[in-house]
Amino acid sequence: MSLQMEIAGRKIGPDHPPYIIAELSANHRGSLDEALRMIDLAKDAGADAIKIQSYTPDTITIDHDGPGFVIEGGLWAGRTLYDLYKEAYTPFEWHAAIFEHARKSGITLFSTPFDETAVDLLESLDSPAYKIASFEAIDLPLIRRVAETGKPMIISTGMANHAEMQAALDAARGAGATQIAMLHCISAYPAPADKYNLRTIPDMASRFGIIPGLSDHTLGTAVAVAATALGACVIEKHFIDDRSKGGADSAFSLEPHEFRRMCDDAREAFLGLGTADYVRDRSEDSMRIFRRSLYVTRPIAKGELFSKDNIRSIRPGLGLPPDRISDFLGKAAATDIAYGTPLSDEHL
Repeated sequence: MSLQMEIAGRKIGPDHPPYIIAELSANHRGSLDEALRMIDLAKDAGADAIKIQSYTPDTITIDHDGPGFVIEGGLWAGRTLYDLYKEAYTPFEWHAAIFEHARKSGITLFSTPFDETAVDLLESLDSPAYKIASFEAIDLPLIRRVAETGKPMIISTGMANHAEMQAALDAARGAGATQIAMLHCISAYPAPADKYNLRTIPDMASRFGIIPGLSDHTLGTAVAVAATALGACVIEKHFIDDRSKGGADSAFSLEPHEFRRMCDDAREAFLGLGTADYVRDRSEDSMRIFRRSLYVTRPIAKGELFSKDNIRSIRPGLGLPPDRISDFLGKAAATDIAYGTPLSDEHL
C-alpha cells in the first residue's frame, strides 16, 4: 500500500508538506453566498482544500424527539438531531455552484458523504476525493461505495476503536481503494488538547500502513503543529469567517487569521523535520570566531616550558583544538612566541 496519495495533483505523504483542509461544515450559516465567500477566504488563508458535508436532515436521521434523538450534554444539548442537521446541512442543490466556484477560485473542494445518494451526487460533480466522518467509520457499505469510485479516501477515526478502524480499512481496500489516509481525531466539540494523545499518529501509521493525519477539534493551533512534527501528513480544521456571528460549529472553528497562522506554522514545522542527518551545515566563519582553540596568553621565550600559565583554550578557533594541550604542557617552546598567538605544531 502506497504511503503517498494525490488529490487534484497535490502529492500527500511523509515527504511532502502537510495537506491542510479547511472544514466548512455548518459555518455557512444557511447561506449559499456565505459558502461561496468562505471558499475564497479559505484559499486566502492558505488552505490546500476546503471540505463540505453532503447530507440532508432526512438522509441522516428522522424528525423525532424520542429517546436517543435529543442530544444530552455538550455544545448542542437539548436539540434534536433533526433540528441540528436542518440548521447545519449544505443543501444538495447548492453543490454544483459550490464546486464550480471552488474550481474558478483555484482551490480543491471535496466532501464527506453520509449515504449513497450523496456519493452519487458527488460523483456527478467529479469530486476529486472523499472523506469518511468518524461517526460513519462503521458504515462499511458506505465505505465500500466510496472505495468503488477509485478516488482517494480520508477516514476519520474519532469514534472508532482498533477493530473498527481495521474493519473500515479492510472494507475500503477490499472494494479497490489504494490511496487511504486516516485522521487521528477526538470526537469532542471542542476537544481539550490534553485528551488528544498525539503519539497515536506515528503508531497508527505503522500499525495500519496508511498515511496519517489529524482532524483537530481543539480551540487553538498548537495541536495541529505538534501533530505535523509527529508525522501527520493531513491536517483538517474547522474554518469560519467570524466566530461572533455564531453557527453550529463556530465554537471550535478558526477565523482566517488564525487559520493562516496554523498553515504557516505547520508548514514551517514540516520544514524543520528534515532528515536524521548528523552532517551539520557549519559556517566556517562561526567556527573560526566562536570555537575554542589553544592560544599563547603571555609572551613565551624560546626554551621556556609551556604551562597552564602561558597557554589556554580560548576563543577564537584559529589554533589547535583544546584536546592538544597535553602535547604542549611541560615541553619547551621552539621559538619566541608573542602574546595572542594561536598555537601550532611549529611551536614545539
